[in-house]
Order: sequence, then C-alpha cells, then structure tokens
Amino acid sequence: MKLAIISHTQHYKKTDGTIVGWGPTVTEINHLTGIFDEIFHIGVLVENEEVPSSAIPYANEKIHLIPLKKVGGKKVSDKVEICKQIPSVISVVKKTLKKVDVFQLRAPTGMGVYLIPYLTFCSSKKGWFKYAGNWIEKNPAIGFAIQRWMLKHQNRKVTMNGSWTNQQKQCISFENPCLTEQNRVDGNDVVAIKSWDSKRINFCFVGTFYKRKGIDKIIEALSNTSTEQIDTFYFVGGGDNIEKYKDDSKRINCNIKFTGFLDKNEIVKIYEKSHFIVLPSDNEGFPKVIGEAMNYGCVPIVSKVSCIDQYIENSVNGFLIAPNTSERLITIFENCVKLKNEKFHDIIYRNYKLAEKFTYTYYNQQLKDHVLND
Repeated sequence: MKLAIISHTQHYKKTDGTIVGWGPTVTEINHLTGIFDEIFHIGVLVENEEVPSSAIPYANEKIHLIPLKKVGGKKVSDKVEICKQIPSVISVVKKTLKKVDVFQLRAPTGMGVYLIPYLTFCSSKKGWFKYAGNWIEKNPAIGFAIQRWMLKHQNRKVTMNGSWTNQQKQCISFENPCLTEQNRVDGNDVVAIKSWDSKRINFCFVGTFYKRKGIDKIIEALSNTSTEQIDTFYFVGGGDNIEKYKDDSKRINCNIKFTGFLDKNEIVKIYEKSHFIVLPSDNEGFPKVIGEAMNYGCVPIVSKVSCIDQYIENSVNGFLIAPNTSERLITIFENCVKLKNEKFHDIIYRNYKLAEKFTYTYYNQQLKDHVLND
C-alpha cells in the first residue's frame, strides 16, 4: 500500500545534499513504513536558511519528498504569493494521488483551507485527515476555524487529540506518537533508578519559545518563590524571545540553563536528569513532549487546555496549572518540593505505563484498526 502525506513540514538541504526535516514529523513518517510500502511526502523545502539541529533525515529509501516552495508572511505581497501558488500545489497533489492508494493531510495548515475542499469534492481517493491542533479551541485563527468546520462536515476519517461530547462519527480520538520500542526499554531503566531528593530537584521546559508557551509565567513564578530546593531548571528550545527570557531569568536565585535546540538524544539526557516537565501553554493539541517526558520519569506540570486533563489528573499523576497563572505555578512549585519519595515514584511508574499509548507501534496499530481497515 502506498501513502501520500500532505503537510507544511519544513525540509532543508544540507551541504552534502542530504534532505532533512522537522524531527518529530520525520520520525513519525519513518515509522509509517511499517505499514506502507512507499510514502510520498508533499512538504516544504526551504532554501538558503540555516539547518536547525532538530532536523533529521528520513531513515528509509521508501520515503520520497515532493518539494513545495516556501511561501507565507504578513504583508499583502506575501498573501498574493500564497494565492498564486494554489494552482501549482493542487497540481502536485493531483499528480501524487495517482501514485498512491491512500492519503493523509496534516491539519491545520495554510494549505488546508483549499486542499480540504479539493480533496472532499474532487478526489475519491481513500484518505484521512490528521488534526494536530486544539479541537475545542474557542477562538482559533480564522483559517484554523474554517478547516475544523470543514472537517466536521465531510465524511473521511479525522484523527484528533482527545475525546469530546457530541463528537462527529468520522472523528476518532488518537494519541500523538513519539516513542520507539527502544525508548520504552531505555525509559524503563531510567524510571527504575531515578532518585528523589527534595533538596535537589530538576525541572525542564521543552519546546519553541513562542509567547503562548508560557515561559514568562515560569520565570515570573520562579522569581517570586523560594528556589533553594531547585538544583537546575533547563529551558530546551529557542525562538525569537530567547534573549528576553535569558535577561528576565537573571533575577532568579537558582541555576537556569538555556540549552538551545537539541537533538532527540540530547533531550532525553535532560529528561533523565529532570524530575518535572513544566508546560504552561495557553493553547496546545497534545504536545509530544508530555509523552516523552513521562516515559523517562518526569512528572508533568501542565496547563488544562485541549485534552491534556484527559491524561493528567491533578495531584494524581501530575499537576494542572488551572488557572494558568504564575500564582498557580508558585503553589505547584511549593507542593512539588513537599512530595515524599514514595509518592514521587508512584507517579512516575504510573506515567511510564500510560506512556505506552504514545508509541509508534500503538499508533500504527490504531491506524490499521480504525482508519485503513475500517
């Protein structure tokens, strides 16, 4: 069986000619070769930009990138360029669909505004839509709102984060995969030996430094609470605001490390050292890093958005930042340092078992059972 994937995932060409792409997406596609004979990925190829350390190559010759030109921006001329590219994108999709048995469109994405109706009304090809955003977001961007409405009013399967009241019959709740079987073995070893010393606690944040990720709340909370029991707080990732956050964090009285973007192996080393992962996002689907961190014994401190509270129960297997404020974070930090050794290990063992749902093996089986063979 052959698959076409349509996404906005950015790819880069290294100096040796190797094509690399955003690590989490490329890894997921690599594992889809377990159920597909050949995969054609229609994605964006970026030229003349620095290759991020999080970008990795495809691991199988059965995967082929079909490049699209990068367009976008806020200026009127940018919008005009996007519109001019629509016919060529549709042409590429049309040609690629002739080569495959099934397609996946990853939404929400700018292209989705016109590709969802194209695929709905102009193609009979079997396929499904993967919606990675917040399905119940109250005030999404207009493009995202349009795509969500269209997906609710068409008949192909839609995989999404969380289970919801009055969910349309074509919409299926799916976990976001992020773990290999080797990750599970390694995670089991880490959880088994992870020690708890309430006077030397490590925290981490992993993600892009967008404002909506809530890093300012973390810094504000740490600046207004006792940090003497915190050993190190790791901020993994980067973005336009990193210098501001570095400057703001100088007033915090504990060891703060901004690591920049790291590859997966280096991020795992941070998880191994950390006791908690902190994600006070204003809006999410379900971040892959929650499943990753739980696999390696990090207790989640997460905002109550989208479906996150369907997996994390406050004070049972993590802490919910609700309301999502720095004041609530201060209270949680104070509760964290009071955790007993037995309670900490009960939580990380519980979460390690839960993380099985975030494996690529589990995801592929769910696809076979509920999408491909349905």
